[in-house]
Amino acid sequence: MTMIDIREKYTAAGQGHIFKQWDTLSNTQQQKFLAQLAKIEDPAAFMDDVQQAIKYSSAVSGSKEYTQLPETSFSSTIGSSKDTLKRWETEGLQLIREGKVGIILMAGGQGTRLGSSSPKGCYDVGLPSHKSLFQIQVERIRRLEQLASDSSDRKLLTLYVMTSGPTRETTETFFKKHAYFGLAPEQVVFFNQGTLPAVDLQGKKLLLSEDGASLVESPDGNGGLYTALADHGVLEDFKRRGIEHIHMYCIDNILVKVGDPVFIGYAASHDFDVATKVVRKNKPSEKVGLIVLDKDANVPCVIEYSEISQELSEALDAANPDLLKLRAGNIVNHYYKVDFLEQKVPEWIRSRRFLPYHVARKKIACADPDTGAPIKPSDINGIKLEQFIFDVFPSVELSKFGCLEVEREDEFSPLKNAPGSPSDTPESCRANCLKRATAWVVANGGSLATPDTLVEVSPLASYAGEGLSDVVRGVSYSNLDIVEP
Repeated sequence: MTMIDIREKYTAAGQGHIFKQWDTLSNTQQQKFLAQLAKIEDPAAFMDDVQQAIKYSSAVSGSKEYTQLPETSFSSTIGSSKDTLKRWETEGLQLIREGKVGIILMAGGQGTRLGSSSPKGCYDVGLPSHKSLFQIQVERIRRLEQLASDSSDRKLLTLYVMTSGPTRETTETFFKKHAYFGLAPEQVVFFNQGTLPAVDLQGKKLLLSEDGASLVESPDGNGGLYTALADHGVLEDFKRRGIEHIHMYCIDNILVKVGDPVFIGYAASHDFDVATKVVRKNKPSEKVGLIVLDKDANVPCVIEYSEISQELSEALDAANPDLLKLRAGNIVNHYYKVDFLEQKVPEWIRSRRFLPYHVARKKIACADPDTGAPIKPSDINGIKLEQFIFDVFPSVELSKFGCLEVEREDEFSPLKNAPGSPSDTPESCRANCLKRATAWVVANGGSLATPDTLVEVSPLASYAGEGLSDVVRGVSYSNLDIVEP
């Protein structure tokens, strides 16, 4: 596409202002700018989608009726028998042993809110071992490979790390510096999520970067996963490696059971195309998205806490009045059947609105469209767009969708906020990780020097509390000791 073609398209879409400083740019800058602009095939359609996103974000919800998922799509590890959990785990381990399971790690975020310029996965929450989130999670993969195979040398799992432009190089360098934390280099595949342009608060104009040489862009959200899988050949890599089942999770959950065989076995044994883990919402005021059934369309979906009435948020389960009716808290921890992704991802991409845009109103440094002067706003002046991974749930047949409830204390402790904040902090992650590990030690016969002693267990020593009996039985642990394999 020529410069004239691109310019005509953007001008027809009401975006002629982005070319006002064109003649001041170097040839190299112009070529880079054109390459960026060419990524949007239909600027007019894009701006229309932006208007739809703004309209949706301002709409008053309540026209739809939501309820619990049916029993055929919902199970809970909290209420399941040991035999059932063991059966799921056995099936999951067998699939791992056969090399049919892959793992996607969503790691595009920076630790800005934590006071760090590094990728969030590099962050140390202050455990006695001072291991980063990346190291903790990769070591869980290595332990899982041991559980699935009699040979410690078998490389059974591939880790696909989705990064963003700002985090890609640093993330790869961090992995290489630490020798991939014990994985073989060919077991780790890096790929980037996409980006979306920013617009003004009215959604009418694209924003230019401060130097006027490009559009302001930001990562396209976790929903960018699907396009990234296609754009970077990841779907083809699944096929090449014989991977049939995917576990996807986010870097910021320090308690995550990476490649969880129970979850994999649960989803595979039910022949689900998509499944999701949830934790129980315990009080109506908790600000968490919920996995629910859209009764009108009879499809699964996620609703935000702001999208349901106070009456519905406080409603109790008729079968168990001690629990909320809608309580399946979304933790962005999903299972995908690869055949489903191979079929659906190209279809979703062809459909322009396969995932709606969501708006985030921000202070955005940019250039004045008329003068080209840089603007550093003191107030919110623009919109960054993102897509949400769960917006594809309504495209999944209800009979092919599963939801597995797990114990929050055992599987979910996110790192979201700076040290000293009220919740989801390095302090809370550290405490929750140590509490879980200490419970494992006590359950396996270890003792504590004092009632408030907390112990760290290396992921290489135990994945979920197993294999510790011979190591800890009869041993008394002091505070902040580390149990190694």
